[in-house]
Amino acid sequence: MKLYNTLSRKIEKIESLHPPQVGLYTCGPTVYDYTHIGHVRKYLMDDVLVRTLKQAGFQVRHVMNITDVGHLTSDSDTGEDKLEKGAVKYGETVWQIAEKFTKLFFESMDLIGNLRSDVVAKVTDHIPEQIELVKRLEAKGLTYVIAGDGVYFDTAKFPTYGQLAKLDVAGMEEGARIGKVEGKRNPTDFALWKLERAGEKRQMVWLSPWGDRGFPGWHLECSALCLKYIGDQVDIHTGGVDHIAVHHQNEIAQSETATGKQPFVKYWVHHNMVQVDGQKMSKSLENFVTLPEVVEKGFQPMALRLLFLSGHYRSQMNFTWDNLSGADKSFAKLVREVAGWQTQSKAGVGELSAPAQKLKDEFWQFMYDDLKTPEAVAVLWQVVKSNLPVAEKLKLVLDFDQVLGLGLKQAPQLVGKANQLSQVGEDQLTDKIKSLLEERQQARTNRDWPEADRLRAEIETLGYSVMDQAGQQKVSKK
Repeated sequence: MKLYNTLSRKIEKIESLHPPQVGLYTCGPTVYDYTHIGHVRKYLMDDVLVRTLKQAGFQVRHVMNITDVGHLTSDSDTGEDKLEKGAVKYGETVWQIAEKFTKLFFESMDLIGNLRSDVVAKVTDHIPEQIELVKRLEAKGLTYVIAGDGVYFDTAKFPTYGQLAKLDVAGMEEGARIGKVEGKRNPTDFALWKLERAGEKRQMVWLSPWGDRGFPGWHLECSALCLKYIGDQVDIHTGGVDHIAVHHQNEIAQSETATGKQPFVKYWVHHNMVQVDGQKMSKSLENFVTLPEVVEKGFQPMALRLLFLSGHYRSQMNFTWDNLSGADKSFAKLVREVAGWQTQSKAGVGELSAPAQKLKDEFWQFMYDDLKTPEAVAVLWQVVKSNLPVAEKLKLVLDFDQVLGLGLKQAPQLVGKANQLSQVGEDQLTDKIKSLLEERQQARTNRDWPEADRLRAEIETLGYSVMDQAGQQKVSKK
């Protein structure tokens, strides 16, 4: 199996550090707001990577963090903590915000069919490990303290800093990307441990050797968790392309310095962004779409999965409701076909015919060559449209779905669920249902998804189901 390695800028054969085990670390969500579908795509492709590694014979240990403290609003060490900002926005405590959006994150992962990682590690559950890592770096003379600010890593003492992103460190100046912090020795130096500023009154603070009220820097957590759950060296580390220039550079510096081992990560895998109208989808721009919103509009979550599989993980994707609508129709067709085959085919399949084996080989060649999902999905459709016997079609498609993760084994239930609904005309609705629908439409207009979900649940207790199609609420009797 081969993957593109950001460190070498080449597609390389995967050779694990301790065959057949693979230690895989995923940069997890910062749980201060809703998970948008740009995030969903990244974690979906991580899921496809894990599934494909397993199919290739590797024993995968998948570790993912949950960032519930320390991630500031800039890429450097300035601005508000995102959890504190989220608490103000929603009028709750940071602990409530973290719990709420962690739960919603995993609900989205379940809807899209992602497998859970072997280890899910909250940063706030691992403060001692992070403090210990800073102390190790301090003992090696790699840190310095800025009074009233925090403990910083001196990147000038790490000669290969910037290698991952091919940065011109010598020519860099502090600015918007790096951020200006008074007292930093070098523009690229970064905070390992931050101290609460005077009058800040943070909700999440811990006692440390450097002050009574402090918290870990964002970059520290991933190194500490890798060391704890995988070891001094990691086979594969994934993240977004926006992590390359700062976050992952800093992980490498602090990890390799602490352990004395190189490389910290053998294969760096970076996912590209989802755009909306030519702009990166992000919480800060407030141009994001959530998976609950996709469901609210009447689309199947797996249609979004199919849409994302149609693009390569290293390519940008521009999301539109039109292309999701097309994927929704394609997924519905796929489900009907597979459900029909399952009804027709009761016998197993022995050795595949030559044409079927050729399609199978092509599919796995694409998947094992840097996760070429667009080409692999094209092979899936070739099978659907082929003249192969139904039993062979079914065997191939279910085999492919072990890595595509579209849930096609449950195709009959998916078709059956859709057939259970019968649409109700407005003249058949009670005044109570009409009133609830009006309130729900207003909540959707305001993008108040929790309220829309609450109203949907209330409508369902009265014996109706609601689907959203083309901006309209379609009501069906249960």
